[in-house]
Amino acid sequence: MGYSERVNDLFSSQLGEWDLAQANYKQLENVRTRKIGFKTFDLIVQFNPGRITSSAAKVDSRSIETRPCFLCAKNRPAQQRGLIFDTNWTILVNPFPIFKRHLTIVSDEHTDQRILSSFRKMLSLARELTDFVVFYNGPQCGASAPDHLHFQAGNKGFLPVENDFAEKKNCTLISHKNDLKVWQWNNYLRGMVTLEGSGMEELAVFFERFYERFMLLQPDRPEPMLNILASFSGGMWTVHIIPRKLHRPSQFFAEDNEKILLSPASVDMGGVVITPREEDFKKITASDISSIFGQVCLEDGEMIPLLKDIL
Repeated sequence: MGYSERVNDLFSSQLGEWDLAQANYKQLENVRTRKIGFKTFDLIVQFNPGRITSSAAKVDSRSIETRPCFLCAKNRPAQQRGLIFDTNWTILVNPFPIFKRHLTIVSDEHTDQRILSSFRKMLSLARELTDFVVFYNGPQCGASAPDHLHFQAGNKGFLPVENDFAEKKNCTLISHKNDLKVWQWNNYLRGMVTLEGSGMEELAVFFERFYERFMLLQPDRPEPMLNILASFSGGMWTVHIIPRKLHRPSQFFAEDNEKILLSPASVDMGGVVITPREEDFKKITASDISSIFGQVCLEDGEMIPLLKDIL
């Protein structure tokens, strides 16, 4: 039995025996969305009050040190059971979903959220979880547990970036060497680079070079700020890399009517903007989103030096 079938069995059993997860997935049926159009693409805004804990999570060192890690096996709910992946990873049903099928894949070791030594593992997960997009939130890019290495995954067909990439309206092929294609995005609000290839090693080598280049620009960070989305289909990986320059926008910290409680992570970068407060869902505009993405993401021109000489 492949992992897709085993994951389906895990969902069926967990939603049958874990009241919290059952209630929250049922609540997804009532989640409201609306579309905000831009010139060549659309974004989806989702009102999802169940995500308030994650969006508003305190991720400063003091707060992290004084709370138990909710991803460690000893601290997880008794009803939460997992599926072993390889030798030291566990696939879990995420009880606070954005997707109809939302997974958290956690390292069995309590080690910091870092991608460099785990990128190949992410590709392996994408290859096995063929019905899912696997994503990584850096420790300063939306991860609510920056002290515990983990990925998440959501069912394919949910994120607008999937269809946007298929249509290629906002991205240009800038390199095609051997089996690796590299695409750069423009006029997308988010500076992005997308990799396509069937060779894990080629993908990993490019990523490591990109990581090292970006690290030079952010030497004081625990790692360069990144969101990553990866999927596998037809023998080919697709990997979207979104470098970041800020964790949360000014609107997150504003008061009164200026406040928008939005802490962008991979799902937002993929085109579904999560608003856990109803007032934000109702009032957020294309201008607000442009401002927020402009603060937290790199501009198109800032991507150029990151890609020069590593293609």
